[in-house]
Amino acid sequence: MRNRWVLAIQWLVGLAVVYFAGRSLLSNWDQLGAQPLSLRLQPGWFLLSLLTVWLMYALLIAAWRRMLIGWGHSLDWKTAARIWTVSALGKYLPGKVWAVAGMAVMSQRAGVTPWAATSSAVVLQVLAIGTGAALAGLTGMGALETAHPGARGALLLLVTGAVGCVGLLLWPPFLKRLLRLVTPGTTVNDVPAAGGIVFGIGANLVAWSGYGLALWFLAQSLVPEPILSLRLATAAFAASYLVGFLALFAPGGIGVREGMFILMLKGPLGIGAATALAVGSRVLLTITELGAAAPFLVHFKRNARVAP
Repeated sequence: MRNRWVLAIQWLVGLAVVYFAGRSLLSNWDQLGAQPLSLRLQPGWFLLSLLTVWLMYALLIAAWRRMLIGWGHSLDWKTAARIWTVSALGKYLPGKVWAVAGMAVMSQRAGVTPWAATSSAVVLQVLAIGTGAALAGLTGMGALETAHPGARGALLLLVTGAVGCVGLLLWPPFLKRLLRLVTPGTTVNDVPAAGGIVFGIGANLVAWSGYGLALWFLAQSLVPEPILSLRLATAAFAASYLVGFLALFAPGGIGVREGMFILMLKGPLGIGAATALAVGSRVLLTITELGAAAPFLVHFKRNARVAP
């Protein structure tokens, strides 16, 4: 009986995720078409943007697997990809804990010990936020200083703080204390080898840069004669994504992320093009997230049908 209740709750949560993600995609697609711009879709650039984002997903999955190996756990590529992509859809539900919680629960069911599953999910989030904040500050310093004179000092503090937080993860006593904090009641004797953390830092920096490249490709696809440098694209993507992530009240950062995006790009692109690109980026990410998880969701549904 208990298993039936758990299965029912899982399906309800899954349906809610699909509903919120689908609603986000449809509403943003309508907004994209309503922009007063002579937008044109160049399929080749758009496909290149999609492939770049999916390649960054693969890199982050590899970093997660490397971290788990440091804790004595091993997941095959298919299982790790399923957990990473499906749990990521939790960001479309209200609240910010569903993606991390989903990764932890699914990892446990794949044989990873509870503390390692939860700890790896939390460490991944810390690495993503820290590296993203540092990269956003460095690449966006010029643009924000132009729009808001005097912002350079605040950005330098942001970069310094972000680098310091990420660096603390390489210090075993701090990392052990953090892991004990996120897994109360569990004795944590081992921390992942520094090599796994370093690989995670590098992978996240490459991923943020890759997302910026994907945004640059998207601009070539949508906006006539875009005036968007790769550096500014990286800054806009990282800053807007992190602001949306930290807005606890906004599922998937909807609205908040787009506002930050427009704030950073309206100067060089104009308000119309910046708005179109902000909404286009939302559509792109929703497609990539649903597209990455879809094969595993379809496979799960087929297995459920044939199960006795």
